[in-house]
This record gives sequence, structure tokens and C-alpha cells, in this order.
Amino acid sequence: MKKLICCLMALMMLVPFAAMADDSLQAILDKGTFVLGFDPGFPPMGFQDAGGGYIGFDLDIAVEVCAILGVELELQPIDWDAKEMELNSKNIDCIWNGFTVTPARAEVVNFTFPYMANEQVLVVREDSAFVTLDDLAGARLGVQAGSSAVDALNNAAEFKAALGDVAEFDMNTMLLMDLAQGGVDVALLDVIVAGYYISTENADLRILEEALAPELFAIGFRKGEDALTDAVNAALVELTLNGKLEAISVKWFTTDVTIISDMIEVVS
Repeated sequence: MKKLICCLMALMMLVPFAAMADDSLQAILDKGTFVLGFDPGFPPMGFQDAGGGYIGFDLDIAVEVCAILGVELELQPIDWDAKEMELNSKNIDCIWNGFTVTPARAEVVNFTFPYMANEQVLVVREDSAFVTLDDLAGARLGVQAGSSAVDALNNAAEFKAALGDVAEFDMNTMLLMDLAQGGVDVALLDVIVAGYYISTENADLRILEEALAPELFAIGFRKGEDALTDAVNAALVELTLNGKLEAISVKWFTTDVTIISDMIEVVS
């Protein structure tokens, strides 16, 4: 615990120094709101409930982060395929909704440290004959436009070349519904979303054992906004230390799926 506290103090000390370099944190504090851009069809990270409100794992964490910063959280649903444009045009203050860290994205956004691990997996109908990736030769695959699943697919050139055609969808929920109805043969998406959808919707779908790519989730800010990025990093560490991050994780996943505590131990 002493190591964790020392690490938190070190992170908190970074914030004033970063603030001298840019005014991103002060701008948030001055306006009193923090606008979070998210995909409204990405359960359980962020999505619309039956009553029309927005709920989710990431959104619950954001509420606690904003409480630490002393600002009000404002939720802004966005087209995930246009997320970087929304960020750079300052329609939102961050991209936070199962946002996967990739080298290409790291060139155009500031990432916090990762807070959760993920995988890109292949989902098929329960009654299909597909078992391995090789079985999917000639299959019609569906993927969310602008998602890291597209990157994972493009990086698996041999696998992609063996497929039939590839269809893009606006949301993963639309993709999974199309799969269940017999549209596409297989869906490529985050294991977090796939597992949650199958269990909550009691869908006749299954996840293949062989994953396509491992991933990490982080929060994205505009390039150069180091002060705000450092402040949110420090808030995430504080939520780890006080147990609130674990409580939110247990609420949505029945266990602690976050990785911040492991990372702090390594750093310290």
C-alpha cells in the first residue's frame, strides 16, 4: 500500500508541472463541465438503457473522475467513425468508451495509461459449424466501422484474404443482431461487448476460442493536452486506492477487470 500511495503522490505532483505547459486542465475547471464522447451502442462500456438514459462501466468511472476534478460530467453520444474529428473540433473533451490504444491513434491523441485489457474475438451463431479461424474461409464477416476491430482485421492479412466479403456496421449491437438473424456469418468485435451481449440478451451466439488480437483500453484527449491527461490519470489511481474502481467493475462484471493496480505495482 505504501508503494501505491507514493505512486499516487508522484502522479499528483505531475499535474501542476503539466499545467504550466498547457491550459487543458484549467479550461475544464473554468467551464465546470467535462464533455465525454462515447459510442451509445457499446454495452457494457456505454449504452442507452430501456428508459432512454445512458449507462455503462466507463460512464460510471467518469462520474467519479469528474467528482475528483470538481466538474460536471456531460455525456455526448457520437458517431464512432468520426470520433477523432469530434475531439479535434472540440465538440467533446475526450474519447472514452472502450477506446483501444493503437500506434496510429497514439499519433493523433493523448492517451491515459490503460485501465482495462480486451481482445478482438470472433462471434458466430451457436448452431454454426465454425470452430477455428481456418473454418471461416469464404465466410461473410461483419465489423463496426472505425473500430479497432478493423485494424485487427487489416493486420491479419492472411485471415482477411481468406474471408468472403466484409460488411461494416455503425454499432456493434446492430452487427450482433444482424449475425443472430443470419445476415453475416461471423462478427469481429471486443470480447467485453460480445460476452455482455450474449449473456444479457440470452443470444444463441458463441465466441470462438481463438482470438484475433489482444488490446488495451485507455482514454483519449487532444494531442498536447498533457495537464488534463495527467489529472485524469491521477484520478484513476485515486479511485483504485479508495476501492471505487473495483466496486464499479464488480457492479458490471462481478469481478475486478481493471489493470491499474497491477500497473502501479510495476511502476513503483
